[in-house]
Amino acid sequence: MPQTYWLDLFTVETWKEFLDHGGDVTGFREKRWKTVQKIKHGDYLLCYLTGASRWVGLLEVTSEPVYDETPIWKSDVFPSRVGVRVVLALPPEQGVPVLDMRDELTVFQGLDNPNRWQGPFRGSPVRWKTPDGEAVVRALREAEANPVVRPLGRLATRRARPTERHETTDGTVVVPEDDEGKTPEETGPAATTHTEIQYLHLKLGADMGFDVHVASNDQGREWKGQRLGDMPRRRAILPKQFDPVTNRTIELIDVLWLDGNSIEAAFEIESTTSIYSGILRMSDLLAQQPNISVPLFLVAPDERRDEVVRQVNRPTFERMNPPLVDVCRYISFEGLHEALSAAQDFISFLKPTWLQTISESCALEDL
Repeated sequence: MPQTYWLDLFTVETWKEFLDHGGDVTGFREKRWKTVQKIKHGDYLLCYLTGASRWVGLLEVTSEPVYDETPIWKSDVFPSRVGVRVVLALPPEQGVPVLDMRDELTVFQGLDNPNRWQGPFRGSPVRWKTPDGEAVVRALREAEANPVVRPLGRLATRRARPTERHETTDGTVVVPEDDEGKTPEETGPAATTHTEIQYLHLKLGADMGFDVHVASNDQGREWKGQRLGDMPRRRAILPKQFDPVTNRTIELIDVLWLDGNSIEAAFEIESTTSIYSGILRMSDLLAQQPNISVPLFLVAPDERRDEVVRQVNRPTFERMNPPLVDVCRYISFEGLHEALSAAQDFISFLKPTWLQTISESCALEDL
């Protein structure tokens, strides 16, 4: 019989708490009880750190499922539990980045958008295909034998996002509140910050070898004497394959990276203005061109991260095909600055997939 593999999600904090408690019990949310009951003695659990997006351990199931509310974790009860034996446990800093395994895991194959890889990592337990499980085990054993220290970075140390969705009595998800207290137009320091981040994305795209496009209404903005409309490799005319209505939407997106007639990435930058307006432009693009495979990125300060997540998860965007949350990821201003500083010596060698390492999913977490 082939080995059975299940995904087991942790944060940096819950992984430490699990090990500190003895590493003999792992747990899942109450609503996962039905799935947990399918886990059998001898099954393997593949331990994955959200935020850090890396594999850190392998557990062998040693008991039948049990419902137990004995405190282990501070963030939640996780009462749907199984007894386990630690086969292999890595410090988070020595974990295996999942993005280093793109060519080995089937979850990365056949994607219609580079941003859609994270779907299988949104909840646990989830049964994994045997070849994928075997590939992860090989990678974990290699990392144990030949450890490589990789700093966790800011994404790994973020607090978990709330998972609960409020519902009305008829089952309809309540739409989040509109942004409050936001100015309709960025002025003063906010406008300067917006222009700086636009400039950085335009320069980064050009340095990576792409043509770039800046929103038509922002071409006159300047950052340290550089007019955005005069940036190197700026393309004045958008690809011809879109209809005029779609082009009117695209030309107002803050930054585009272009490779021939292909849009490689689209960025909406929000400093203080309503995040909803930028998301609407992206959703309009998807509605007008549902088969488009452009990875979308919302770029905003750290303090607006939760607001970005709330807005992307509005029911109107969840019901799109594909859901906006599947193709739109978040980049923080602070994370962008850190990443550019770390990569300054090899930016010309970067590929668009690098954006996956500095961005995070906007999906509501369900650990």
